[in-house]
Amino acid sequence: MNAAAQTTGWSPESWQHRPAEQQPRYADAAKLARVIAELSRLPPVVVSWEVDQLKEELAAAQRGERFLLQGGDCAEGFADCESTIIARKLKILLQMSLVLLHGLKKPVIRVGRMAGQYAKPRSADTETREGITLPSYRGDIINHAAFTAADREPDPELLLRGYERAALTLNFVRALVDGGFADLHHPEYWDLGFMQHAKLKDAYQKIVDSISDSLDFFQAISGGPIHETSQVRFYSSHEGLHLLYEQAQTRYLQRRERWYNLSTHMPWIGMRTAMPGGAHVEYFRGIANPIGVKVGAAMDAAWLGELTRILNPEGEAGRLTLIHRFGAGNIERLLPAMIKAVRDSGQEVLWVCDPMHGNTETTPQGVKTRRFDNILSEVEAAFRIHEESGSRLGGVHFELTGDDVTECTGGARGLSDGDLARAYRTIVDPRLNYEQALELAMLIARHRGGR
Repeated sequence: MNAAAQTTGWSPESWQHRPAEQQPRYADAAKLARVIAELSRLPPVVVSWEVDQLKEELAAAQRGERFLLQGGDCAEGFADCESTIIARKLKILLQMSLVLLHGLKKPVIRVGRMAGQYAKPRSADTETREGITLPSYRGDIINHAAFTAADREPDPELLLRGYERAALTLNFVRALVDGGFADLHHPEYWDLGFMQHAKLKDAYQKIVDSISDSLDFFQAISGGPIHETSQVRFYSSHEGLHLLYEQAQTRYLQRRERWYNLSTHMPWIGMRTAMPGGAHVEYFRGIANPIGVKVGAAMDAAWLGELTRILNPEGEAGRLTLIHRFGAGNIERLLPAMIKAVRDSGQEVLWVCDPMHGNTETTPQGVKTRRFDNILSEVEAAFRIHEESGSRLGGVHFELTGDDVTECTGGARGLSDGDLARAYRTIVDPRLNYEQALELAMLIARHRGGR
């Protein structure tokens, strides 16, 4: 058990004695208990040495030696567990990491919002349409999106379906990576077919050629393969929202004397559940994984300071990542105080910018979207404010897809509100498409390279 947990009575179930927000209400308690017991017996989705390896890499990012790229869907659907969709998502993250590696001149940690991002917090427990009120859709691991009483009823069996799809997704990603799909000597494998027609293709190809030439040169003079670039590492992450699901995959490893959440490498706590006295913080404080916390405009400095003390009392490097999400209009006003609060607490954390959630808006037609210029503006402001505050921005966190969707406006093709209807596929929040995501990586690398 973690030292802090051992002295304060922590267990994987101790969260059940705290207020638990955003948890579904199941009608059949016996069925739920059976499912949780079955989940507890099933093999883990990830293994502890991968978790520890990620923590070491995140510690390096804290020191400025690496950079974190975390990205993927706002909410995965079970239908996304399909080889082409998974490969495209992996490809765009690899492409972005290649661009950032080239521009920032430091190794990139690749963490996908995938293989478990099936539960989503909601602002209300119910939804009303045409006078009919039903439970809110909370993600495929809890209920179904269709607006019927049967679909919206939380079903414990979906927890097993979610576990299965998470394992299948990560297994396929590992097979691709182990098979050379992510070999930096062959970045042409990563190309998306429709990138042939993108305006960014030529700029991206120059980066590919430059890195390939450099690898060939260094390998030739060293006389052997360059391990760091011959096969990349890829990690998974999701919001640890459904606490019974997370509890079921939490295992005590005797040889390491620690509890690990083995449903993912890096779980995080969302803004809606980051209460210091709440169930989620209680659960997260006892697991050995590197963890993230979303930091938003509703959180004040005292709140954040208390969270850092609870979640990382020993000041372990790589343990705590703070993902701020203020919005382009609020970051100048709010971020400096948060940086000061953490510094005053004596904590060393990894700071990451999520420029998506604080920039969500609704069009006159009632469609949720995000504007590319606002996303870029927040990232640029985050880099500058951290520098001015004597801090360091060590990563970025994006909601994106490898598909040709039209959910965010702007970017190289100048998508407008009128374009949203063409390919608006998200069931929760809008995502950057493959071209917008790659453009964003290029602009970050171009603006920050050499600094």
